[in-house]
Amino acid sequence: MATYTLPELPYDYAALEPVINPQIIELHHDKHHAAYVKGANDTLEQLEEARDKEAWGAINGLQKSLAFHLSGHILHSIYWHNMTGDGGGEPLAADGVGDLADAITESFGSFAGFKSQLTKAAATTQGSGWGVLAYEPVSGKLIVEQVYDHQGNVGQGSVPVLVFDAWEHAFYLQYKNQKVDFIEAMWAVVNWQDVAKRYAAAKERADVLLLAP
Repeated sequence: MATYTLPELPYDYAALEPVINPQIIELHHDKHHAAYVKGANDTLEQLEEARDKEAWGAINGLQKSLAFHLSGHILHSIYWHNMTGDGGGEPLAADGVGDLADAITESFGSFAGFKSQLTKAAATTQGSGWGVLAYEPVSGKLIVEQVYDHQGNVGQGSVPVLVFDAWEHAFYLQYKNQKVDFIEAMWAVVNWQDVAKRYAAAKERADVLLLAP
């Protein structure tokens, strides 16, 4: 049996209109995300074969392939749930996400400062990649990361809680080459309830993730 499986979308293809049109959601989930799942499973099979045969000539490429496809699968799995047609605005205590709102202010000075940093990080990632809000367990604060491809340029141990996909397949059919316009539009569909749950879970697991400060 396959180790990884493609998760179902938590909404229908048209749920995020007009920010993201149904065709993009369908292709992005059913084709691109599915390809990362298949790539991770195929690479695991190739690594198993390499162990059985003690044939390690391709080990570097296989390890890179596993990191690429597995990270793609994980980030996309977060991405779908980070969005909702009823989202947007900013996290507020009145909406039950006060802890997240306070953490953003503590870590970035203000929500506006955080929004500006994550927008720029996602929009200026060279080539393909992501802008990520992550919980960093050593400092206990939130940080913004630029992720090249799916797996590069991240702090070890940091836990993604909000991800903006800046790969062209996430927006090109609708926004053409205007990546900045897409990233700015994304703020209208952020699911702060989901982000807050991920932040709370990451904080609870901090002592498990790191055995020493």
